[in-house]
Amino acid sequence: MDSKLTSSPKKDDRHNEFAKVKMIEAVAFGCGSIFQNFVFGLLGSYLLFYFTNVDQIASYAGAAIFLIVNWVNVIWDPIVGVIIDKRKPSKHGKYKPLILGWGLPMMACAVSLFIPIPNFKGIVWVAGGTYIATNLIYTMISLPWGSLLASITRDNESMTRLISVNTLVGNIGYWLIGTIFPVIVQLMSPDKVVKSIGLFGIKAPLGNYGIPAAKPAWFKAYLIYMIIGFCGMLFAYFRVHERVLPTQKETEKIHFSDYWIQLKQSKGLRYFCWFVLCACLWNTLSNGVWPFFMQYNIGHSEWIAAIGTIGAIPGIFLVALWPWFRKVFGKKGFFYFFIIMFIVGELLLWIWSITSLKNSLWLGYLASFLKSWGLTSATGYMWRLSPELITYAEYHTGKRPAGIIKALTGLVYKIGTVIASFLPAFINGLFKFNSKAQVQTPHALFGIQITQIWLPIIIAALSYYFMSKYPLTDKDVDDMNKAVVERKNKAKQEN
Repeated sequence: MDSKLTSSPKKDDRHNEFAKVKMIEAVAFGCGSIFQNFVFGLLGSYLLFYFTNVDQIASYAGAAIFLIVNWVNVIWDPIVGVIIDKRKPSKHGKYKPLILGWGLPMMACAVSLFIPIPNFKGIVWVAGGTYIATNLIYTMISLPWGSLLASITRDNESMTRLISVNTLVGNIGYWLIGTIFPVIVQLMSPDKVVKSIGLFGIKAPLGNYGIPAAKPAWFKAYLIYMIIGFCGMLFAYFRVHERVLPTQKETEKIHFSDYWIQLKQSKGLRYFCWFVLCACLWNTLSNGVWPFFMQYNIGHSEWIAAIGTIGAIPGIFLVALWPWFRKVFGKKGFFYFFIIMFIVGELLLWIWSITSLKNSLWLGYLASFLKSWGLTSATGYMWRLSPELITYAEYHTGKRPAGIIKALTGLVYKIGTVIASFLPAFINGLFKFNSKAQVQTPHALFGIQITQIWLPIIIAALSYYFMSKYPLTDKDVDDMNKAVVERKNKAKQEN
């Protein structure tokens, strides 16, 4: 009886910097990422189409809005990174209060982009101002969220679990964005006609979502996604714990000059930034002209949704295998393996497009499966390196610049996005692509092939090279983590 009554209390690991993260916490972190994916992914995928077709804003004006926002981000992101790192932790944490506090304003701004008001003369200014405000607020959430990852634990095994589960949940979110969202909008749009939804022959009454009368449908669909995403963020707020936080002395040391200091002192950070830039480019380019490739090089645009669903399988169902691949191949070997797999997938797409096999759907499935598995694994797992770069900075400088490093790598990723956004159109123009022609010239088809296949392969090979130069080993990171914790404990005892 005494043994039952005097059973040991449940261990509280909320202050253990080397805590083993449980699955529920990893899932909660992934659910929080859904909120950001729904904002960033939906706006990035559909807002330009909505501006030009539904709001009937001129194409050049829509492009100008996106260009202005990208340049605003170049200035804004580094500022927010410093603000976050200089912010003192509260009893609720250092990063979570920012995420919760800015969550509702961001949701309101994002949803207001789709408010079904009649088009008017100054709509371009309203749309542009609202989109800029949404992006400014988004940065106030995305940078603390990226920093939060490195504050959960120092344990390598747990960090791999966090990244794996986060990527799995995030890819489910992107599948809901790319495949399900447009179907929901069309189901609620006017002028319905029963036709295939482009997914394994399923038919439904779909309306025209590219007209001003479809505004209410866009608003309702986006609002549904925002509510789901916000609930995911609330779940993360209450289930994810911040354990690895800087001391007040470390916080006071943060300055704007740390951007330059970190790049100068950390060889690993420099090579990681190059890897992130390349990863963004081959990710965006290989997806950016996919509709053109399927329409003109393959001649089967009706297969896009089905092949896209097969391509989504690795990012949803095979992420659980990441720890095994990581254990078998090691950190660098993990990246090497999946970069090579991506290249093989791209080469199969090329074979598919130049032979009589272009009418064979199975080859499209195989090529898309390998390409997507390589892409989602290499580009998803790369963020696993960010926490160890923060540890490196903490060990060598006595500061923990999580926000600065997140802002820096995020800025590099956005620069890659800007480059990738104009390259497909530039190459199409260079090779005389004619949007009014149903059949393109061999010259124009080769231009699409360059963007879809050869440029991503070349850039993926560069990613392989930059990863080979990455200097930090697992032992280095473990030793630095232990040294940092010992130093902090010693400082506490002296005080």
